[in-house]
Amino acid sequence: MPTEQQLALLISTYDLGHQPFALASPAAWLGAAGARVVCNDLAVEPLDEAAVRTARLIAVHLPMHTATRLAGELTPRLKALNPKAQLCFFGLYAPMNEDYLRSLGGDSVLGAEFEAALVATYRAATTGEALPQPGNLDKLAFLTPDRVGLPGLEHYAKLRLPDGSERLSGYTEASRGCKHRCRHCPVVPVYDGRFRVIERDVVLADVRQQVAAGARHISFGDPDFLNGPGHALALIEDLHAEFPGLTYDVTIKVEHLLRHEAALPKLRRTGCLFVISAIESFEDGVLERLDKGHTRAQALAAVELLRGGGLDLSPTFVPFTPWTTLEGYRGLLSDIVALDLVAAVAPVQLALRLLVPAGSLILELDDWPRFAGAYDAENLTYAWRNPDPAVDTLQGEIMALVADGEAAGEERHSLFGRLWRRVHESLGETAPPLPPGRTGAVPSLSEGWYCCAEPSENLMRAAQV
Repeated sequence: MPTEQQLALLISTYDLGHQPFALASPAAWLGAAGARVVCNDLAVEPLDEAAVRTARLIAVHLPMHTATRLAGELTPRLKALNPKAQLCFFGLYAPMNEDYLRSLGGDSVLGAEFEAALVATYRAATTGEALPQPGNLDKLAFLTPDRVGLPGLEHYAKLRLPDGSERLSGYTEASRGCKHRCRHCPVVPVYDGRFRVIERDVVLADVRQQVAAGARHISFGDPDFLNGPGHALALIEDLHAEFPGLTYDVTIKVEHLLRHEAALPKLRRTGCLFVISAIESFEDGVLERLDKGHTRAQALAAVELLRGGGLDLSPTFVPFTPWTTLEGYRGLLSDIVALDLVAAVAPVQLALRLLVPAGSLILELDDWPRFAGAYDAENLTYAWRNPDPAVDTLQGEIMALVADGEAAGEERHSLFGRLWRRVHESLGETAPPLPPGRTGAVPSLSEGWYCCAEPSENLMRAAQV
């Protein structure tokens, strides 16, 4: 242990609009180890240069592609302000980008189970102990996250209700990793089919402190809430018993929705407002290549199952892939209309392009060399082109329409109508009139981005507050 309290600075560049669990959790561990901890969330506040200058350890969280690119832009400033600090990168995207991060001057790179390793890294920075090895997935005994040093919940994504009102929203995690190995998922190269449970009393204590801070809704950030159904369902029963008016949302795979159909009434009864599910595509050929574990027919069944159970679906998509055609993209929009999901789909979900980071299982596909270029070290992804250049052109146009529409606060049905007309124009067709949606607005979060696809440069800039 260090003989005197030294500063550990934890930095988040972007975390999908949430108050970062991945700063609050290690803050508790580092504080217990004797560190003086400062948390700095650059998504909502400026860089704390005074803390940078005095820190012995600077640790930057990399949960996703955008956060990693922003960290790359930030690092020269950190090194200039404090070249002697131990610079650590940690999180899901750190191991797969280790060479890049070390080229920036990173001293250590830690994986997704990072709390104990960050404590060891702090000790190395303050006492000269050996640095921990990256990639450790040992099970941890979690501590209640320390959120005291983070900006208040009012600075983060809020729950938007159909009546136009908003509620403060919190964020926590009940598990990490995933049992499944979807080819495009960034969780897979790190966890490779494993997942880790966070103890129920720790999750409840974390929710409790966020409710005390004003949260009336909680987002569970687990890659799949029903990876461990016994753990998850007992948790929500305890949560509802203590906070009967609290609502929440979860992420669940299509196959788990169908397999655990009996659990859906319990979700509804305990306050679940909507379920995020990575539909990705309604085309069987694309779903098979992504190894999603479901078919078009099963995705359609899941939509109706949730609707019948009184739960709203918030689907996510990767609409632009090497296998996307103009007709296929038009078909995606047509399916969304037919399923009355226009209000449920965040517009950015209709603009995203498949991201292929280092270590992606997409690289194992037999037909991948037909589309792929070299690894783009600047953008941290493998380049690829659609066989039809018109599809790549359309993707750029759709992303620009979405970025402009969201910046202007355009309503979802209106923005969808512009995308609808544009795809028909790309096919030389006149767009048929859209039928009126059977449903109006649905509950949603004010941050609609998702982590498994390439953002545009517009959205990259929007993430830099």
